[in-house]
Amino acid sequence: MGDKVSIVACDDYSKTREYVEKAIKLIGGLKSIIFKGDRVLLKPNVLAARKPEDAVTTHPSIVAAMCELVQEAGGIPVIGDGSGMIHPGATADAFRISGIEDVAKKHDVELINFQTAGYAEIDVPGAMHFPKLHLSKAVMDADVIISLPKMKTHELTYYTGAVKNMFGALPLRTRKEMHLLAERKLFGEAVIDLYSIAKPHLAVMDGVVGMEGNGPSHGSPVKTGVIMASYDSVSLDVIASGIMGINPVTVPTTIAALERGFGEPEPGVIGVNPEDVKINYKPSSGGILFNIPPFMTKFFGRYFEIRPKIDTSRCVLCGACAMNCSAHAIEEIDKHLVINKEKCILCYCCRELCPANAVDIEKSLLAKIITKR
Repeated sequence: MGDKVSIVACDDYSKTREYVEKAIKLIGGLKSIIFKGDRVLLKPNVLAARKPEDAVTTHPSIVAAMCELVQEAGGIPVIGDGSGMIHPGATADAFRISGIEDVAKKHDVELINFQTAGYAEIDVPGAMHFPKLHLSKAVMDADVIISLPKMKTHELTYYTGAVKNMFGALPLRTRKEMHLLAERKLFGEAVIDLYSIAKPHLAVMDGVVGMEGNGPSHGSPVKTGVIMASYDSVSLDVIASGIMGINPVTVPTTIAALERGFGEPEPGVIGVNPEDVKINYKPSSGGILFNIPPFMTKFFGRYFEIRPKIDTSRCVLCGACAMNCSAHAIEEIDKHLVINKEKCILCYCCRELCPANAVDIEKSLLAKIITKR
């Protein structure tokens, strides 16, 4: 059945390929979801520019194994993500430092920066909070989506895994708006708005070394020794969070998913018994933003802005920024190109693609204070 979750033991990353293949075969293999010529998007967690041993990002050996397996199944793998950092070039840096860029080169696989590949606005039927979302075009262009999450704690959702891994498919502005909901329950529902239109066909979790404590980026690596797989991301999250010692029904994204009819609260398990590999991860302290009243988070969050601004003295009016702006936020006013703040989705594509280096970064006073600290 599609909600089955496989667990295989894997003590280190030296034999990743063998154990990733085993985990997928236990639930039925790739042939049931990949047909010859399919464009298969591999979506790792490339949150920030951190080395593999920091356990912030999906280990490159997991991504490499999936490239090989997809190719053997007749698919065309592509790797894509959008970093959670707010400075331009963040995703490119994260791909390079995480080792995933090298994987793409070695396997001759296209590497897609979601932020520069563009977004398209689509409807979200039955949405709880976001009836329309800008979604990465790379996600929309894929025939098959495979989520490759890292097993980690999270300051807002307690746990982050296969479902929340799709968060990288959103532009930074939308991610900020979801975070400004401030309450865990509401945030979980917003993530499921996204999941409902970008549901992976398969999830393979890197649980060889996870992250405990102040995840998803400031925690500590913890050896867990498992690789997990499921065709159902919610079911995988239920089992994975349980292995970490986190009650699945306390995870906001899991609660919201189950309430919307996704996944199973008690999925079947194939392979290693979850109790045999259970480790009680140290929980996140929650983060200062989530320990203050929601109305304060919303109020102050509005004034934290880091956005692109065109320097008209350097702009040569080539139009590259406007042609590649997914939100159509760049307008010509009095023979100058100007970014409409209301339309801008903070993808920084204009800055990345400007041949004259004429797009600067403008920070609000609050952003200057916080980033300086």
